[in-house]
Amino acid sequence: MVKMNVTYTGDLHCDLTHEPSGSKIETDAPKDNLGRGASFSPTDLVGAALASCILTTMAILAKRDGVPFEGASASVEKEMVTQPTRRIGTLAVAVTMPKSIAEDYRVKLERAAHACPVHHSLHPDVKLPISFKYE
Repeated sequence: MVKMNVTYTGDLHCDLTHEPSGSKIETDAPKDNLGRGASFSPTDLVGAALASCILTTMAILAKRDGVPFEGASASVEKEMVTQPTRRIGTLAVAVTMPKSIAEDYRVKLERAAHACPVHHSLHPDVKLPISFKYE
């Protein structure tokens, strides 16, 4: 179990602390929902968590198999929907990996991306396309 603490500091802003490490991050409501957009919104963190989880899950597999994975990156584009309620509609993740990864190993890594715990934790109504590029 991991404990995280969140303090509302006012003006739609929160301070978050990861208790085991003491790491801190902040959130702010987005501009389109009464906030300043001065930091990640809570739903931005969901997108960032998905992209980070995908890369981490792939990296665990690559490390176990002795495949260099340094330099891999991901970007995520979040789209909100308002019907039937305001929520995340799509988190589209684009993963870029080293061209040096063998063709026959790429399928294994791409399957791992779809198996990350955050991907499996999100509601099935959220669209989660993942694209892969090797360069």
